[in-house]
Amino acid sequence: MIRKIIKIDEEKCNGCGLCAKACHEGAIGMVNGKAKLLRDDYCDGLGDCLPVCPVDAISFEEREAAAYDEAAVKANMANSSALTHWPVQIKLAPINAPYFDGADLLIAADCCAYAYGNFHNKFMKDKKTLVGCPKLDMVDYSEKLTAILANNDIKSITLTRMVVPCCGGMEYAVKQAIAGSGKDIPLEVVTIGIDGNIM
Repeated sequence: MIRKIIKIDEEKCNGCGLCAKACHEGAIGMVNGKAKLLRDDYCDGLGDCLPVCPVDAISFEEREAAAYDEAAVKANMANSSALTHWPVQIKLAPINAPYFDGADLLIAADCCAYAYGNFHNKFMKDKKTLVGCPKLDMVDYSEKLTAILANNDIKSITLTRMVVPCCGGMEYAVKQAIAGSGKDIPLEVVTIGIDGNIM
């Protein structure tokens, strides 16, 4: 069918991710640092994404497109990931990225997402996520995290860690990074027990 649907100009797109966040249907995602219309049938054609784009990379067009499928959108949203960017591993994350500016940052020990069943909705929603395990990576994340905090406008940090001793290295690294950044960034530490309950 011919209908009104969004069009994203990848040349203009700066990769900020605001449109993906504004799209309540999950039609837009970030792929290789650029916004992309993932599925025509998820786009309702109302354009909630248009006013949030700071570089006017999104417009409407009329073209052949699958009809908007509200039932598919609802089913997808019930099982969807709250992840809005990639990569998420601390070792792989860039020091500077547009999605960090003005972000509430979640730094999570690897095991947390497995131990806490509702991790995406409870912790990842509306946050930019970084994950790692200092025991597995055999590294002190302080230097990398300090650079990320120093070079971006991070509003707040939530750290999720497990109750186990090895997660103490993650908490130490985050606190050292905040101190090393020279910024006063609010930090909330959430400890998850091995039974999956918040302690």
